[in-house]
Amino acid sequence: MLTVDFDKLPVGPGDRVLDLGAGGGRHAFEVLRRGADVVAFDQDAGEMESVAAMFAAMDKEGEIPAGARAETVVGDALDMPFPDAYFDQVIASEVLEHIPDDLAAMAEIVRVLKPGGQVAVTVPSFLPERVCWALSEDYHTAPGGHIRIYTLAELRAKLKSSGLEVGGHHHAHGLHTPYWWLKCAVGVNDDRNPLAKAYHELLVWDIMKRPAVTRIAEAVLNPLIGKSVVVYGRKPA
Repeated sequence: MLTVDFDKLPVGPGDRVLDLGAGGGRHAFEVLRRGADVVAFDQDAGEMESVAAMFAAMDKEGEIPAGARAETVVGDALDMPFPDAYFDQVIASEVLEHIPDDLAAMAEIVRVLKPGGQVAVTVPSFLPERVCWALSEDYHTAPGGHIRIYTLAELRAKLKSSGLEVGGHHHAHGLHTPYWWLKCAVGVNDDRNPLAKAYHELLVWDIMKRPAVTRIAEAVLNPLIGKSVVVYGRKPA
């Protein structure tokens, strides 16, 4: 399940891409499939072990184009172990809402990005996130959870103040928002609720099959209640 639109953030052979806060590696895997070199970076060592294992499995199955390379790095988003102007593109998907000093993290993104390089930043959308916070305290008070709710204007302003030229944006995962509202209403840690389980099965089916009816539904819902907002930008050349 990708949040970033790679038509808006083109990557390919010869590019070096950072997936900051890579988590389970979904964007890193797609970058690698497109032939670019990718670094999956996260503070969770366990997640990075799983991502490294997936990289190895992709290589074994012949899913990696010739010449493309992948690695995992464990570290702090506020002090990344990379030289200045090292990456052609940076993806920061669903990570800034977890970081107390988000401006310092944005400054690090700009530092490691080459002049003229592109960035895609995704965070939870304001309205869906605000409803989740109102429905459940557990949703946002768990250790390592979300510590802020961005408005689109705030995110764009902070990225611009960090030195990026901010471009277009879009929303994603409109079908997922009702699921999280339902989870927050019945208990985010309750995996037995039949309605939540049924909706989760629907989402898994949609991800696997991608039928036309749900693609149309999500396209309609995304501008209204898309769970994530994606902002694209560029470091001035």
